[in-house]
Amino acid sequence: MSDHKGILLESGTNELEIVEFQVGSNNFGINVIKVKEIIQPIAVTYIPHAHPHVEGIVQLRGEVLPVVNMSKVLGLPAINSEQEKYIVAEFNKQRVVFHVDNVTQIHRISWNQIEKPSNIYQGGTSHVIGVIKRDDVMILLLDFEKIIVDINPESGINVDSVKKLGHRERSNKKIVVAEDSPLLRKLLHDTLNEAGYVNLEFFENGKDTLNYLEQLEKVSPDISEHVQIVVTDIEMPQMDGHALTRNIKENSHLSKLPVLIFSSLITDDLRHKGDQVGAEDQISKPEIAELVLKIDKFIL
Repeated sequence: MSDHKGILLESGTNELEIVEFQVGSNNFGINVIKVKEIIQPIAVTYIPHAHPHVEGIVQLRGEVLPVVNMSKVLGLPAINSEQEKYIVAEFNKQRVVFHVDNVTQIHRISWNQIEKPSNIYQGGTSHVIGVIKRDDVMILLLDFEKIIVDINPESGINVDSVKKLGHRERSNKKIVVAEDSPLLRKLLHDTLNEAGYVNLEFFENGKDTLNYLEQLEKVSPDISEHVQIVVTDIEMPQMDGHALTRNIKENSHLSKLPVLIFSSLITDDLRHKGDQVGAEDQISKPEIAELVLKIDKFIL
């Protein structure tokens, strides 16, 4: 499991692989790109007054990592399972261990097979960002970034870092943003506004974003008359950010539109994926000040 660098070498195929795991009687999924390895539980050092979702810390190959108890995160009853596992994950430039009841298998699927959760059952505090139906089983794709931000708000986007850039007038510049997380859309809205970018158009996935751009293209082939730059996440239902970028760059009318990938999955090992599809640059969440500076650089 620790050697999955060869998985999905071609970028922009709109496919992903997920590791399916269990907490209680429910099935959940995490993008395999986030998973460094899966190990048996090891001794945990308890930390007094830690967040209730954090069991403690472990030492793994000389690195001290927090252990997050997923049954507490998800509000599910704890069970004593002989198949318990630790999922060692990396995203947002940090490593975290997720304690789960079992890890079952890996699935290769398309993002268009992932359904957006309904607002009726999702609620405002849900960690579920997608539903995958496989035979008689539903796998819930979780927002691991939100899980960590709930535990440590300091790890999220920081508006203060943008305030240091000073006041700028950017109201005549149009930015299209593709981001599936409601929390991140709100934070991006507020921070980009703080940076002077108030002309924003948000979409929940790459498919809707691409449809919007193609409709603008029909009005006028010169897309720069309507939009100056696109900012996109990678993980999104229906169409991911790599596929969106690839579609933009393969369209003769849209190809000159700068695309910045803003994702928790930007690492040295994975940066080549964004390069392959033609992104102008890639910024790791939550480096919002760096994103603003890159927008300043590439916007027309």
